[in-house]
Amino acid sequence: MNILFKIILLAGFFLLASFDFKENDPFAKKPHIIIIYTDDMGIGDLSTYNEGWVETPNIDRLAAEGAMFTNYYTASPVCSPSRAALMTGIFPSEVGINTYLHSRRGNANHEQADYLDPSLPSITKILKEVGYKTGHIGKWHLGGGRDVLDAPQITEYGFDEYVTTYEGPDPDVLLTATNWIWSEKDSIKRWERTAYFVDKTLDFLQRNQNAPCYINFWPDDMHDPWIPDSSYYGKKGSWTQKANFVAVLKEYDRQIGRLLDGLERLGQAENTLIIFTSDNGAAPTYKQLRTNGQRGAKNSLFEGGIRMPFLVRWPAQIKKGTVNRESILSAVDLLPSLSALTGAKIPPGFGYDGENMLDALLGKEQQRTTDLMWDFGRNSHFNKPADPYHQSQHLAIRRGDWKLLVNSDRSDLALYNIRTDENETHNVAGDHPALSAALSEKVVDWYFSATHEIKKEVPGSFND
Repeated sequence: MNILFKIILLAGFFLLASFDFKENDPFAKKPHIIIIYTDDMGIGDLSTYNEGWVETPNIDRLAAEGAMFTNYYTASPVCSPSRAALMTGIFPSEVGINTYLHSRRGNANHEQADYLDPSLPSITKILKEVGYKTGHIGKWHLGGGRDVLDAPQITEYGFDEYVTTYEGPDPDVLLTATNWIWSEKDSIKRWERTAYFVDKTLDFLQRNQNAPCYINFWPDDMHDPWIPDSSYYGKKGSWTQKANFVAVLKEYDRQIGRLLDGLERLGQAENTLIIFTSDNGAAPTYKQLRTNGQRGAKNSLFEGGIRMPFLVRWPAQIKKGTVNRESILSAVDLLPSLSALTGAKIPPGFGYDGENMLDALLGKEQQRTTDLMWDFGRNSHFNKPADPYHQSQHLAIRRGDWKLLVNSDRSDLALYNIRTDENETHNVAGDHPALSAALSEKVVDWYFSATHEIKKEVPGSFND
């Protein structure tokens, strides 16, 4: 055997080995990604987290077949800013969305833009660069509806297709018989919406089997009113009662089961990464039952308003039954983490706040190296929980085990050790003056810096 033949043979061996490695590399075939962004679901609404006051067996499958996290935070205690942060990887106050998007006058009162700036980066734009087909199915609430008629189309944010509701541009006519969020006249009834969104999601996957898919599955369950069937139309007083909530949750859980079963039928369950979480905390809480006793609720920066359920399932990669009680995650982490997972490049030049927490998403413990910060309720126009005990200061920051709340005028400072006091009952700021001062200074400086930049730069904002 001459030397040239040996060289060719050896090169061929390494080439074949390389191909074999790629074929067996779980990242070589990019996973489908589905983010189930439940509306107004508290951490106590799932039986995998609570002590059994409600049962959610289908959603619990995600935890049993994947990973469950106990320290995940949404970026805001209300919907629009939390959704903006998930899409962009940037704290919502920095993109000019401070509460749910209103009419133009309401947006001005809350010192916010009329819609999310489409020139910002988004998960979908980034993933499209590496071959993803992208779909948005469900609630949008990042622009459009009410009197905001010039909101960008959802395709401008990187989506190939979309189906949305009243709180978005070009809502589905089957869901919007009238100029409001829902109506008795809607062709798809209130209690049928999640089923409709499941059907649309599975159809999108069926039609795009030759490419990896990213889907925002954003239902408007579990937001009230809770109307289990048409017999409740005339019972408005029941629309926020616990019995109605439980009935609607049972159907919602059933539809998540339909989604999981549909993935199995399509042969796509093994390589589909599902992230299940909520946009913000519960309201009403039924005496904190829906927050697992945590202080706060929707529209509050206490834990009950921002610490959410977070489940991740990817059978090809994540060990079944993983429970992560250590890693601190946020909605702003999803963009950098999913970019790292798929090999997508994050555009430079933006002040991303999220951290690449991919190891945690894949079932490993990973320590956070950056702080999380929140701003909600800066003036009297903002909604707050009815009970003053659950009304928070308008700024918050979490660093490791510590969480500090304060107002931007530096009043009402409170420091809590979340590891030992997750219900935020013992203010220990006086015991840790240096830490309290450092955290307070950082979050207040961040707030003024963010609001100053927004007033100069955000299109469609109250100052234009």
